[in-house]
Amino acid sequence: MRAICWWGTNEVREVRVPDPKLITPRDAIVRVTLSAICGSDLHLYHGYIPAMREGDILGHEFMGIVEEVGSEVRKLRPGDRVVVPFTISCGGCYHCAREQWALCDNSNPNLLAAEKVYGFSGAGMFGFSHLFGGYAGGQAQYVRVPFADVGPVKVENDLADEKLLLLSDVLPTGYMAAENACVRPGDTVAVWGCGPVGLFAVQSAYLMGAERVIAIDNVTPRLELAREECGAEVLNFNDVNVVDVLKETTGGRGPDSCIDAVGMEAHGKGLANAYDKVKQTARLESDRPHVLRQTIKACRKGGTISIPGVYSGFIDKVPMGAAFSKGLTFRMGQTHMPKYMEPLLKKIETGVIDPNFVITHRLKLGQAPQAYAALGARRENYVKVVLDPN
Repeated sequence: MRAICWWGTNEVREVRVPDPKLITPRDAIVRVTLSAICGSDLHLYHGYIPAMREGDILGHEFMGIVEEVGSEVRKLRPGDRVVVPFTISCGGCYHCAREQWALCDNSNPNLLAAEKVYGFSGAGMFGFSHLFGGYAGGQAQYVRVPFADVGPVKVENDLADEKLLLLSDVLPTGYMAAENACVRPGDTVAVWGCGPVGLFAVQSAYLMGAERVIAIDNVTPRLELAREECGAEVLNFNDVNVVDVLKETTGGRGPDSCIDAVGMEAHGKGLANAYDKVKQTARLESDRPHVLRQTIKACRKGGTISIPGVYSGFIDKVPMGAAFSKGLTFRMGQTHMPKYMEPLLKKIETGVIDPNFVITHRLKLGQAPQAYAALGARRENYVKVVLDPN
């Protein structure tokens, strides 16, 4: 089969690789009908996530048709149309029983490596390095899906794949980001980053009753999507002092909740941004926490910081004294996908949510290397790229 493989920093290739096979009785083989490139994939592309190996198949956002199932799979049958979550969960461990699906104890076969880095291992993930299991990803024609009775959601409607694909990650991630922000009716919420997760966080905050949502970015087409499609007020961080404006526009109090939908490769201006870039380049700091600093400074006393943006390791100069003094609450982590996929599927089916607006490019699988380069260079007209392997 054809697949998109990591080949080193800033290099991906379309490669012929062996078709996947069933390994355990709980596996399924899915023929991919549509996949996508996620902002998190760029962390791999840029070389900031450890434990990548040449030839690893990328991609954790995909859906398709079940081709084969293991002997212990009861939920799915060949021919079923499914959306597959990016996290892999066993369904039976301590954390899965508490709907903390992204913290599964049993789905990462390389948990000892993850424990050395993080103290504990989270769930395995498709196409996201050997630190999270080394699972082949979905930017391919076929994928082996472990624990197939737990994660995949069967789709029994005639909606186009494009309307459903983003249930595999970014739509639930944006929704959980707003939920983690503890949005209450009448709140003011600030969202940093107008990529797909940030845009869905804006929409979700409004669904939860926010009165105002302020979206922050420096890419004009993304800010336009936030304003025109999501109803947000927008700030271009190249033009204003974000923290000052957020305080002024909230009567000096600050937003009730702040959402960091950017994570480890944050862009900014000034000395702090230059400091982060130098330290990250020299591998003296793994992540650039420019946005995280701003959320802490801007958020009102007693407010909540929600972090759906991925951080991989160590950060410097985080104003924890301010966070402590202001009594801030932090909520973060990978998305507990099975908790959100079916409820959000119902919202799509009833027209409450239409996620298609974030898709800007529909490409063939073999065009993925050009798309990675464009997304990595932050070309303004690229927001979400969908790949057709067929």
